[in-house]
Amino acid sequence: MSISSRARKALAAAATAVTAVAALMATAAPANAAIHRCTISGDWTNCTTVTGIDPGSWLQVRTGPGYGYGPINLAYSRLYNGDEVGLTCWRTGDGAYDNPNYRYWMAVDVGNSNWGYVNDWYLNTGSPEVWKQHIRQCG
Repeated sequence: MSISSRARKALAAAATAVTAVAALMATAAPANAAIHRCTISGDWTNCTTVTGIDPGSWLQVRTGPGYGYGPINLAYSRLYNGDEVGLTCWRTGDGAYDNPNYRYWMAVDVGNSNWGYVNDWYLNTGSPEVWKQHIRQCG
């Protein structure tokens, strides 16, 4: 059984379209990607957003990876749900208030060259197995 020239061209066009869509899907980030590229303090970096903070409350940006550390520059020390932060590196520290066994803290850039630490529990980064592929451990 032979295929007509018209059918061959249609199949070739369909194969090209499928290949183009597959390539686009492989390179496009999903709309709800936990970690994405953005500019913070004038530089491109990995970023995410704050999540899980009770209404009327905020996430304190601290000078170290634990609740015993004080806040950074007060003008930049409070983060709210939806705020975007740059992700510099991670280390372990105190457990999160809402999950004492979760001890990962991110060094975050909050803009204007201000940075500090927040517990990753309150960031939309996904699981450590995911974000450890993109974010280095602090030295």
